[in-house]
Amino acid sequence: METGVWISLIGYFVLMIAIGVYAMQKATSSSEDYMLGGRGLSPKVAALSAGASDMSGWLLLGLPGALFVSGLGSAWIGIGLLVGAFFNWTLVAPRLREQTVHYGNAITIPEFLANRFPTRALSLRTVSAIVIVVFFAVYTASGLVAGGKLFESAFAGIFNFGGLSDYAAGVVITLGIVLAYTVIGGFLAVSLTDFVQGCIMMLALVIMPAVVLFGEGGGGYSQASQTLNEVDPTLLTWTEGLTVIGWLSAVTWGLGYFGQPHIIVRFMAIRSLKEVPIARNIGMSWMAISLIGAVSLGIFGRAYAVRNGMDVEDPETIFIILADLLFHPLITGFLYAALLAAIMSTISSQLLVSSSSLTEDFYRLFLRKQASDKETVTIGRLCVVLVGIVAVIIASNPDSQVLGLVSNAWAGFGSAFGPLIILSLMWRRTNGAGAIAGMVTGAATVMIWISLGWNGSFMGGPGVYEIIPGFIAAWVAIMAVSLATADAGEYQHIER
Repeated sequence: METGVWISLIGYFVLMIAIGVYAMQKATSSSEDYMLGGRGLSPKVAALSAGASDMSGWLLLGLPGALFVSGLGSAWIGIGLLVGAFFNWTLVAPRLREQTVHYGNAITIPEFLANRFPTRALSLRTVSAIVIVVFFAVYTASGLVAGGKLFESAFAGIFNFGGLSDYAAGVVITLGIVLAYTVIGGFLAVSLTDFVQGCIMMLALVIMPAVVLFGEGGGGYSQASQTLNEVDPTLLTWTEGLTVIGWLSAVTWGLGYFGQPHIIVRFMAIRSLKEVPIARNIGMSWMAISLIGAVSLGIFGRAYAVRNGMDVEDPETIFIILADLLFHPLITGFLYAALLAAIMSTISSQLLVSSSSLTEDFYRLFLRKQASDKETVTIGRLCVVLVGIVAVIIASNPDSQVLGLVSNAWAGFGSAFGPLIILSLMWRRTNGAGAIAGMVTGAATVMIWISLGWNGSFMGGPGVYEIIPGFIAAWVAIMAVSLATADAGEYQHIER
């Protein structure tokens, strides 16, 4: 491994730990500080933190890998996500920022739901916390898989000692760095590191496709197009060979945004309601640039590989392969750091949200109702480590696909929480019974759909992405049960 690569990576690791130490001194004295940064995030930090925690390793591995294999038809995932994120910032962000303060200054999503629907508070906090911890264990594992693939591809043989494979070493090292700054610095550390990591990710996704396309061996856009047409003309078409179900399964990824706790918790932490539109504009600009870069990397990376006779065994590693092949070691190290940034920014956010639920919605609710702020911060740190260990166990299979794990967890959250968050903020007839029914129905539908394999093949045709039936079933369940039950005292006024 070149010295320049190590210099860049070590510099990145030191920066992340330094931010964690800084945050520990600034905002870890209370539960609200540790778990929500004292609701003091600036618009730019909130925007890039939401974006970076959303765009995990799948942005640099999973999405380019999908484009590498199937062409522009897979880009509909990015388009659906862009539209979904816009409506999430527009519809959910301002209302959630306002209502979480209004309903008991809630610092977790389960606590907000409990305060919003007090007659079913205990059931809501318990069920929603279980959903969060279960799906986040899978989601966090997807990030660790991405970390394992990076080390397996880029550092082959370096960490292979004592029976520990390169993949396993990557999983452990990735988690170790994330735990270091998340445990000591809490939400503020996660948000500040997300801001830095988001900048690194976007820069990498601008540099890499440009060099692949116009650098030595790239041949420019016309040559890349010609190469792809010779391989398979459908690679450059948006609709060729794409069924209606396939298209819906791609664009409906955007529905998941409304129910992702690690993203919408950023809305709760923005400094003030009037700064939400500023954060939205920053966040959407960052996301558009990053998604265009990821799509370009996948499609033009395929052209580069074909033109230069490269054998790419795992398409999800095309970013890693090109980073090592095309750049000076210092830049290669920076690009590896960008991939680690994508991975770590999401893992840290997921670990912290899981920890918050375990601490506030289990420990403080059932075991120690009068726990001090110092005690809850300590328990929160322990829970971060606990969820991380579970995720390592799930990520132990090196054959796991990053995009597959992400899609399952994304659908689970989107279905369990998405309709409930929207309706609890915007439909005054929503009540506690409907909330529980929707959450359970959404999560159960997704798990059943996956277990039956209908996301791979449905009624003899292509698979249907599980978020479609899950989201619809949850929405219908909330409205039907809310209208059929008589929790009239819970029809509380929601500012529109």
